[in-house]
Amino acid sequence: MSPTVSSASYRWSRENYSPFGRLIDIWFFVLKFLFFRWLDGKAWSFRGAMTEEAMTQRRIQRAVWIRETILELGPTFIKVGQLFSTRADLFPKEYVAELVKLQDQVPAFTHTQAIKLIESELGKPLSELVQYFEPNPLAAASLGQVHRAELHTGEKVVIKVQRPGLAKLFAIDLKILRDVAYYLQNHPNYGKGREWVPVYDECCRILYQEIDYLNEGRNADTFRRNFRNDPLICVPKVYWRYSSPKILTLEYMPGIKISNHQELEAAGLDRKALARIGARSYLQQLLEDGFFHADPHPGNLAVRQSDGAVIFYDFGMMGEIKPETKEQLMETFIGVSQKDADKVIESLTKLGAIKPNAERAPIKRSVMFILNNFTDKPFDDNTDISIAGITDDIYEMAYDQPFLFPATFTFVLRALSTLEGLGKSLDPQFNFMEVAQPFAMRMLNDPENSFVSPQNLLNQIGQQAAQVGSMAVNLPRRVEQTLDRMDEGELRVRVKAGETDRLLRRLNMAIIGLVYAVLAGAGLVAAAILYTGERYLEAAVPLILLGVMSLALGRVLLKLQRLVV
Repeated sequence: MSPTVSSASYRWSRENYSPFGRLIDIWFFVLKFLFFRWLDGKAWSFRGAMTEEAMTQRRIQRAVWIRETILELGPTFIKVGQLFSTRADLFPKEYVAELVKLQDQVPAFTHTQAIKLIESELGKPLSELVQYFEPNPLAAASLGQVHRAELHTGEKVVIKVQRPGLAKLFAIDLKILRDVAYYLQNHPNYGKGREWVPVYDECCRILYQEIDYLNEGRNADTFRRNFRNDPLICVPKVYWRYSSPKILTLEYMPGIKISNHQELEAAGLDRKALARIGARSYLQQLLEDGFFHADPHPGNLAVRQSDGAVIFYDFGMMGEIKPETKEQLMETFIGVSQKDADKVIESLTKLGAIKPNAERAPIKRSVMFILNNFTDKPFDDNTDISIAGITDDIYEMAYDQPFLFPATFTFVLRALSTLEGLGKSLDPQFNFMEVAQPFAMRMLNDPENSFVSPQNLLNQIGQQAAQVGSMAVNLPRRVEQTLDRMDEGELRVRVKAGETDRLLRRLNMAIIGLVYAVLAGAGLVAAAILYTGERYLEAAVPLILLGVMSLALGRVLLKLQRLVV
């Protein structure tokens, strides 16, 4: 839909809303949706047989109805729909595919309304603020629209204007949606296995951040600082004097839309290079900066014609990754590149994507299937092997496996899948994993990386030593418990009791000796690494560990020799 199309025909376009009217509209949509879900599960509702093809076609029809109704319900639901387009763990893929279309199909409001809000927010007539203002918006989104302008200094800018009455509409709609979330949470069918209230809380947090344009300006400044040394990534600067919570003025930075392949080729730009630039930028955002653009659809990415630099727009929806999460993300990347299912599962558990008490065997089979079928295979025009394929498979597992999907996790998956789709459209041979693997390996081998720093190394060795030590301490008790159970007749064996006692005690001592040997070896390796890095003081700690474990190992070997004799 063109951004110049007016929203006057929509009931939500007015600045004053009826809470009772919104209540009726929203609950009518929710109950009708639940009725359709119930109806679609009944075989008699289909004209023919209830086949998979028929059910898929029915879901597509429902998805179109949902998108059209969301557009009628207005900005709150458009934004919620965009957020849910990342949640294929909650909704069928047909719904998700249709919700993605909400990105570009948003009507504009009039330039008269835009000017009125600019003057109200900045406290001056428009003529005193700018010498030129383009009445037709460049683009319209669910929360606002963008107009070109020129300051009295001659600087070309774009002014992002929030939709009139948006904050009031959010307050009304989100209060109603809170009741919907509690209803679904307690529903005997739809609440089972779904945490709708936490999903609602996360949506509220994201939406209120997005309607604060000063927060978006701060995000843009942070993003620009992170790429200040990269000439191939461009971010418009913020004009703070002409900004407020509802108005954001940015540097006008035109470019060729990254999905406009014909214009890119006409400008002589290398599409393969652009695909790799985008991939590298996201790997830096995720693994180094911990601050990433969560909505990299083609409307938010452009290419500067002069030098082929990639321009990022719209910093309202950003993801932030904590340091410990960055480490686990890198572990996931490394685990995928090494096809190590255990490492992938462990990292996903620490990320919060897998429940800690989940049964590992079926999860490992699923992860191994993904690693064996979606990695180390080149792309071509006749294959669907991609991060998007991996993501779809992960979400497919979410219906029958104990997976959780925090907002950050879904944003990462959606961002990577979208970016890979763009990269593959630019270069059919593009393989995101080929770009990601050396990046992760370089970070792992970087001595300045905190993940592999000497202090972190000591911490990891300490944790492993504590775990193994705990096993060593508890093992004799477990062996004694086993012997006691044998004495009490709870266990039956087919050998003599005396011989069993001797074998178990020898096994006990052998395992303890192995534990001490492993710890001694760990101390030796750590000491060598730290000594080579001229960390002499830190090297003393594993050397002491080596000495203590060596003495303990010697005592165990002597005891074991007596048991053998």
